[in-house]
Amino acid sequence: MPTIKEVARLAKVSVGSVSNVLTGAASVSLTRRTRILHAMRQLNYHPNDIARSLKLSRTHTLGMVVSDITNPFFSQLVRGAEEAALKRNYFLLTFNTDDLVEREMQVLTVMRKRRVDGALLVVAPSHKRPLHIAELISLGTPVVCLDRVPQGIRVDSVTVDNVSAARNCVEHLIDRGHRKIAIITGSLLLQTASARLRGYTAALSAHRLPIDSRLIGEGNFRIESGYDIAIELLSRPDRPTALFVSNGLMAIGVMKAIRQLALQCPQDVALASFDDLALSEVLQPTLTAVEQPAYEIGYRGAELLMQRIESARENGISSRLASIVLPTELKLRDSTSAKPSRHPRPSKQKVGVVCKGLATTAEG
Repeated sequence: MPTIKEVARLAKVSVGSVSNVLTGAASVSLTRRTRILHAMRQLNYHPNDIARSLKLSRTHTLGMVVSDITNPFFSQLVRGAEEAALKRNYFLLTFNTDDLVEREMQVLTVMRKRRVDGALLVVAPSHKRPLHIAELISLGTPVVCLDRVPQGIRVDSVTVDNVSAARNCVEHLIDRGHRKIAIITGSLLLQTASARLRGYTAALSAHRLPIDSRLIGEGNFRIESGYDIAIELLSRPDRPTALFVSNGLMAIGVMKAIRQLALQCPQDVALASFDDLALSEVLQPTLTAVEQPAYEIGYRGAELLMQRIESARENGISSRLASIVLPTELKLRDSTSAKPSRHPRPSKQKVGVVCKGLATTAEG
């Protein structure tokens, strides 16, 4: 089996240069890198990653935990993180929790046993303080949270300003003449969902519009909950003239409900969403949405995590946290283009759905 010394001899470089190409610990000129890679191919050299990780106490592996890999937003997060990792010769292991905190705890245990160098985490909703995350950090594994920031622990994060983005979107609906605007949130155990709800209520309060709890439905960021809550809201005689939906998947469920009730969007009900899905511009009507930089969130999170890993190895773990907040953009499209009708026509089809996510009393 060829050794790193033989690679260095054939490439006419130092052993240190070969090691730097393998680990990405320091830059190597393009000419030397090309010679080293050519020598590795000639000798059919493959580094012993297990032995190297034991020697260096690191594996050049990152763990990434997302809540729903079928959600296009999280798929983009993974793509961004993987791109950043590969540029620095790290590999990414991805896990899915289906928003179950029990599975999240199991996954973090597996990651610790696999000796990942750091973790990127989209947290699952939970009533309890996430002690399992705090424990992972206390054991020396750097963690960067993406999109969602857990309550009660100090951790690096890359997010967007959910409150301001939601407020801007709802104010757009108000500017279009809507006064009866409903919201479908995600689980309010999640910081993102509660922040978007605060943006919604802030917009209404700024325009002196009442906050009616009957117009607030709590979903779970999945298509089915958007559909169920929209059916209940839009089947009422005094239905809202506009809906603000807290993510793209639930917005798809809402569009399905609108069609099933034989309503027209935006003539009968306007629709705006937090999340700009790739298909937003091909839906009928095209969907007004808050665009989040999902790819960049993943990329910047992985960069921050690798900086933490390298810094901890050289200088010890830093106590100063990083909180990176990236900008969003409101994309205006056809689903909010019409002004509300003064005489909303009734839906042609009534579908009885009992939805626990909707409140039954009014506030304010």
